[in-house]
Amino acid sequence: MSNNKSSARQKIRYRIRKKISGTSSIPRLTVFRSNSDIYAQLIDDATGTTIAAASSRQKDITAQTAPKIDKSKMVGEAIGRKAGELGVKKVVFDRSGYIYHGRVKAVADGAREAGLEF
Repeated sequence: MSNNKSSARQKIRYRIRKKISGTSSIPRLTVFRSNSDIYAQLIDDATGTTIAAASSRQKDITAQTAPKIDKSKMVGEAIGRKAGELGVKKVVFDRSGYIYHGRVKAVADGAREAGLEF
């Protein structure tokens, strides 16, 4: 079945989202991974708004000729810098059903290096 993997990830994603949510002081850092790019957002679930976002499609990251895992770390550092500018130090990490490995882990490591705590 071609849809089995994505439906399994969706179930995991819903199970995670039942347990965690972000506030304005401690937002949720969520990650979306496509085959070619990776996106990160800081979300305030109380109001349902995105506070900050970063992706591997930004001009400064796209200009780099680096493997996807290195670009993912740059995305984590970018979201960490934006959070710092907004005065956010702590976040709740939402891996969106992806295994905490590879590019998802690289985003988390980059965000931690930029000063975020989770």
